[in-house]
Amino acid sequence: MPPHPAAATGSARLDRAKLLAARYKAAEARPYLASALYALTVVPSEQVRTMAVDRYWRCYVAPAFVDATGVEELAGVWIHEAAHLLRDHHGRADRLPAADQRDRLRVNIAQDCEINDDLVTDGLRLPPGLMEPRLFDLPPGRLFEEYVRDIPASCAHTLDCGSGAHGVPAPWDLGEHGTGATAGLGPVEAEALRRQTAQAIRAHARLRGTIAAGWQRWAEEVLEPTVDWRKALTGAVREAAAWAGGAVDYTYRRPSRRTPALGGRVVLPSLRRPLPRVAVVVDTSGSMTEEDLAAALAEVSGVLREVGVGGNRVTVLACDADVHAVARVTTVDQVELAGGGGTDMTVGIRTALSSPDPPNIIVVLTDGHTPWPPEPVKARVIAALIGPDAPQPPPWTETIRIPPRP
Repeated sequence: MPPHPAAATGSARLDRAKLLAARYKAAEARPYLASALYALTVVPSEQVRTMAVDRYWRCYVAPAFVDATGVEELAGVWIHEAAHLLRDHHGRADRLPAADQRDRLRVNIAQDCEINDDLVTDGLRLPPGLMEPRLFDLPPGRLFEEYVRDIPASCAHTLDCGSGAHGVPAPWDLGEHGTGATAGLGPVEAEALRRQTAQAIRAHARLRGTIAAGWQRWAEEVLEPTVDWRKALTGAVREAAAWAGGAVDYTYRRPSRRTPALGGRVVLPSLRRPLPRVAVVVDTSGSMTEEDLAAALAEVSGVLREVGVGGNRVTVLACDADVHAVARVTTVDQVELAGGGGTDMTVGIRTALSSPDPPNIIVVLTDGHTPWPPEPVKARVIAALIGPDAPQPPPWTETIRIPPRP
């Protein structure tokens, strides 16, 4: 395969000794980032203005930029580009709203703001012209997803850190065509490298305590990630719905397809797979705010729709120490959140199970300060706990913790 033009252009002119000396200096100054720095594959290219990365951990370098920049500043740029990949900026950019994704330069500015305020605080020297939050009167220490909302679309920014940052393929990208020395890393190797770097940061912080706060926060999030409660709730309801739908029974309403083979003398029943029925028990005691309840109930409603449960198969019970309202609903607006007294979710669960058409799944929205049934009930119970201090429910429930709204 002929060499990729981005790899061939300007390769003879690159001062590799200077560039690699800068990487060594960066690794020596920040040893916890050494593995990430040395995992980057150098690809000379005159199509980039400075340095840029792709999602395969290739670092595209402009020879003229290396010539014009001091070793200490180059060391700072090495760390800057590695930070884009360690923080999975391209993966996070893929999850932005479509309108933001199309404005790759504004996304890149926001990402640079997330990185550079940490690097400057950490005492690193960077070339002039790099973006920092203070240039936009924004506070330091935020994630780029927060910054991107406040970066003006018309902002002048000529630098491009590449698809490894903003996620949009660049003209110089090798993509999946790199081989040999330019093969790059796959997603599994990249994730292992992130964890290894996070562990090195944690160990360095314990021994010396000289890690920038932004890097420490990043490392803790990698090693002990915050669970996305919406995904967890969706998964729990989906699993419970599959479990309920897996139950089968015999019915004569639709005879078995084997009946004709018996000449009509015997009618065989067919197996049916029932749709799950769901009850949502909402804690309306005095310790719960109506705003939190409405927000959480809206989320549960969305989860139920996503897994295909809706219509008259969902019953909502408003409950404090007694059940105040029971309704089969099709929209959140139909729910009456009555109550405001003491708390006993056992009453709501038992009321749901005593209905003529009892549920297979019960979702309990509560702050957790409530009695629970003393033993497992005849339904899958998902306890959706609102607030960080909610006590742990019985082990036979499936627990999802919902943080309070900011």
